Amino acid sequence: MRVNMIFDTTYTKNTNVINNMKCTFCSKIIGARAYSLNETISARDENGHGTHMASTAAGTKVPDASFFGLADGIARGGVPSARIAAYKVCSPFGCASQDVLAAFDDAIADGVDLISISLSQGVIPVESDVISIGSFHAMEKGILTVHAAGNSGPNVSTVASIAPWLFTVAASSTDRKILNKVVLANKTTLIGNAVNSFTLNGDEFPLVYGKAVTSSCSEEEARICKDGCLDSGLVAGKIVICESGGIQETFRAGALGAIFPDDSRKDVAFVLPLPALILPTDQFSVLMSFLNSTNNPQGTILKSEATEDPQAPVVASFSLRGPNIIFGDILKPDISAPGIDILAAFSPEGSPSLFLNDKRQVEYNIYSGTSIACPHVAAAAAYIKSYHPDWITSAIKSALMTTASPMNATIQGEYEDGEFAFGAGHINPVKAREPGLVYEATKDDYLKMLCTKNITTFGTCPQDVTGSPKDLNYPSIQVHVNPEANFTYRFPRTVTNVGSPNSKYEATVVADSNITVTVEPSTLSFTSLSEKLSFNVTVSGRGLKLGSRLSASLVWSDGTRNVRSPIVVYTNKS
Repeated sequence: MRVNMIFDTTYTKNTNVINNMKCTFCSKIIGARAYSLNETISARDENGHGTHMASTAAGTKVPDASFFGLADGIARGGVPSARIAAYKVCSPFGCASQDVLAAFDDAIADGVDLISISLSQGVIPVESDVISIGSFHAMEKGILTVHAAGNSGPNVSTVASIAPWLFTVAASSTDRKILNKVVLANKTTLIGNAVNSFTLNGDEFPLVYGKAVTSSCSEEEARICKDGCLDSGLVAGKIVICESGGIQETFRAGALGAIFPDDSRKDVAFVLPLPALILPTDQFSVLMSFLNSTNNPQGTILKSEATEDPQAPVVASFSLRGPNIIFGDILKPDISAPGIDILAAFSPEGSPSLFLNDKRQVEYNIYSGTSIACPHVAAAAAYIKSYHPDWITSAIKSALMTTASPMNATIQGEYEDGEFAFGAGHINPVKAREPGLVYEATKDDYLKMLCTKNITTFGTCPQDVTGSPKDLNYPSIQVHVNPEANFTYRFPRTVTNVGSPNSKYEATVVADSNITVTVEPSTLSFTSLSEKLSFNVTVSGRGLKLGSRLSASLVWSDGTRNVRSPIVVYTNKS
């Protein structure tokens, strides 16, 4: 079955519209619209972001893809048979709310199957958030919207995609890691991060401190390679060492190479416009010791290399974390997918490093971000929909969440945020094709949940509405509790049988020793497909400290299929 999709913001059926005009020659990209109040409207991708997203989701299989030889091999999108339509809502001036809503309206009218939106506008109440509003309308028409969690992590309570009808995606690593090395004249090798496509052929060049190559700035400004500080005549043929940032300035001044310290992004490599790398601070200290103890310090920067990462998958440091600050009893993000050092197609009009004066043109580029993780999940959702075209949006989402693989959210002991980082876990599309049971929620269920929070923007609330967001039939369970107090909460849930007609599922709970989780009934016996059975999950405990996060899981199993729901109990940090 061919699933048709729309991109950077959405996916479609048979519109064949390019630049708002009919297209008669298209097979992969069957629609492209552009929106902007600030410039000449064109759907052409000028920076490569949309092309990378579209290729990741639905790119055709191609051999010998690479970024200057890096990450080389066969490349293909998640669902290569899918078609793409692009809805370009952003310009150099930003992403206007009216453009985003217009794109949602057009995507729905075009008859899309799925929407993938790699765009984040920060934490906004759902009644004011155009992505929440547009995706709600899409959900009403049976269209699932997959949304990037956002990239300014790792602080908790920052996840920007909060609506329960959105499928919120965190970014995680793959088993391929890209690293870079600088080799000093004393044969010491220091390892850092960068996607460096340049080669210095192993030749050694002078290493100079930023403060030594300025004729116009103070020492403090030159040490950090502040804009306008480096003297082009002094940096030519040299590798410049900056204490903070400075990549733009070293590139502008014409340095041969550059080295910077940064501990905040040790897990990700970014494309740079010159031979350069980012060192962790301990490695940078070794470099500075060599620089300060050598009369004529020299070294060379090697071309980046791809290595195996045995720790993968691990949630990216930049991926925004929960808890959900608007709906505290809805776990966000929902799931994690590959979003670090991903190779995909790229626009020839875009700069691979995002630096305007980087004039390299590439067919493929290496990107990182929840923007990149998002189309992985969109592709997986399309894959599931191709097998189950009659499933509602929440069923597709449930299938992917309840079959996700449990994972770690730690990077060398840092960012131990558990489900706040990865939601239900790492995506496993093959298992999701036959999940056994699904948790379904309809428009009326979402409206009822909103009404419990006195949110009436999306529909009329009945006068007798009761309950809270935790009562929503969601595939995960989360509850915010008061510190140092006893608590007991009940979560009603209903599952729909999509596995075998005659099947029996037994409940198994794995829980932190400080909480008790019970399931009633603990056995569900089905006699037909599409049959629905209900149960209650009760979570209780006492005396949790400020900033606590305790985890558990509920697994329904028929001996073959395992339907897993994460359970999170937490208190505020202050």
